[in-house]
Amino acid sequence: MNRINFLKSLSIAGLTTAAMPLFGRANARILGDPDPQLDKDLVSTFVGSAHRDMEKVKAMLAETPNLLNAAHDWKFGDFETALGAATHVGYKELVQFLLDKGAQANIFTACLFGKMSVVKPMLEAFPSVLHAKGPHGYTLLHHAEKGEEEALEVKEYLMSLGLKETRILLY
Repeated sequence: MNRINFLKSLSIAGLTTAAMPLFGRANARILGDPDPQLDKDLVSTFVGSAHRDMEKVKAMLAETPNLLNAAHDWKFGDFETALGAATHVGYKELVQFLLDKGAQANIFTACLFGKMSVVKPMLEAFPSVLHAKGPHGYTLLHHAEKGEEEALEVKEYLMSLGLKETRILLY
């Protein structure tokens, strides 16, 4: 490539980059952004709804399937997905719906459902996870308590390991 062609290609690249904001996110794929970010307000509404409103979660997920594992940042490192929201409030029906759709299950979910066959080996492999903080600082013990009778064995196991707190402040 000679100097003239190099300068031309550099100018075209510069103009394309400068024009990108003019086209907006709707045309991001045309300009080389194959996966634009989800709207923060949309994610916030979806995650917020997962604390209490299964019908709204279903409707939003039908319209925007990529919301399934989207996390909202409540600030100070407090990230929450719809699964995390439904789990920490003990909304088992919604948790199961999200899992059936392919949400990323975790040890907090296993505690809610009393899945000792998941919780015990996980804590044996990674003992420090006993003190993991979920959304809003809720601990594994909190999630087991939300699981009520179904999670009683997990609750007792966590307490036998010394876990006493149900919530640890994040900030």
